[in-house]
Amino acid sequence: LMSATLSKDLREKYNCRAIPVCKEDEVKIMTGKLKGREGRVTQVYRKRFYIIVDRVNRTKSDGQTEVSVPIHPSNVMITNIKETPSRLKILERRGAGAKHMDVVD
Repeated sequence: LMSATLSKDLREKYNCRAIPVCKEDEVKIMTGKLKGREGRVTQVYRKRFYIIVDRVNRTKSDGQTEVSVPIHPSNVMITNIKETPSRLKILERRGAGAKHMDVVD
């Protein structure tokens, strides 16, 4: 539901195409006005379906205040994941399924 694609090297490492975004993942924005910017995920709002990435801000119309820009997770690519035990289990399970599909074909 809140998944983002993995970079090519992470795809090869974990044999998985996408994984849900978590706090402290490093991401690169792939679409929109902020395309190409990189940063670390600081907040994940599951209720509103967006994430906040540090160093991705915009200036308000008063010219002084900077505000974080909400980004939909489908518009980013994960470049480095925070490896937790539960997350590694998910990656292992998904990777095993993908390997099984390669054998069947």
